[in-house]
Amino acid sequence: MPLLRIHHKTEYRYARAVAFGEHRAMLRPREGHDLRVFFCELEITPRPARLRWIHDAFGNSVAIASFHDKADRLTFTSSVIVQHNPAPAFTLTADDPAYFYPFLYDSEEYPDLFQFVTPHYADPNGELDAWARTFLDAQAPTPTFSILSRMTHGIRDHLTYRPRYEQGTQHPLDTLQSGSGTCRDYALLMIEALRRLGIAARFVSGYLFVPDDGSGNHAGGGSTHAWVQVYLPSAGWIEFDPTNGIEGTRDLIRVAVARDPVQAIPLHGSYIGGGDAFIDMEVNVDVSLIDEPMAMEAQT
Repeated sequence: MPLLRIHHKTEYRYARAVAFGEHRAMLRPREGHDLRVFFCELEITPRPARLRWIHDAFGNSVAIASFHDKADRLTFTSSVIVQHNPAPAFTLTADDPAYFYPFLYDSEEYPDLFQFVTPHYADPNGELDAWARTFLDAQAPTPTFSILSRMTHGIRDHLTYRPRYEQGTQHPLDTLQSGSGTCRDYALLMIEALRRLGIAARFVSGYLFVPDDGSGNHAGGGSTHAWVQVYLPSAGWIEFDPTNGIEGTRDLIRVAVARDPVQAIPLHGSYIGGGDAFIDMEVNVDVSLIDEPMAMEAQT
């Protein structure tokens, strides 16, 4: 069960002192049977007048900061230590209801999954729908895992990863037509394609661990990362990272899940001081492997 240290620093710089509106930060990892938070600290400069924590509609931890003081810099520094226990790769047998596609969701689960099955982006000429169906076998039925694996690796192998630091996510058709995008764009493309096949999928924001030995060959390190969760009967929510071709939670640290990327922005807020006051923003993320005694010391 590896222990990982996550250091995430975001700094906003301004030409002069400005006032700050409310800022919302989604930086605390989402705990579960495969992820345990040992230590979590959020430092904000200038010190907020008020800092409160809430759970949003999806159960994500959100820190909400309000400010009185003006400043020419605003810095958020998150320090976290987690125990990460990646779940084994999922397997389905022919007796499982989702082994073959198409399949039906249980009538008791479907009302809760409806928002994750319904497409949210227009596809007027059916391009996205047609692309999604290229991952099906010529003759039905198709093993469901084959669809998910082919799409995950197909996006990684046939699209060009291009980092983009401004906020926002491309329309899935733009990603498909341009053949390029960020991890956020890749995730949304896969989510919308699966939804057009009637498969429940949602957006995940978090962090990527890149092994020091380079064995992972991962793209997307050094910043926040995004991938996909898919819901299958009897298997539950399963992770797929189309940026790196990862199936399961290996090297992925969840922070937030959402129906749409705009609901899982790691950090956002506003300032008052004129449009020309903003200079730039710098984000640094480091995820490293640490020894267990160090983690125990951080708790005390």
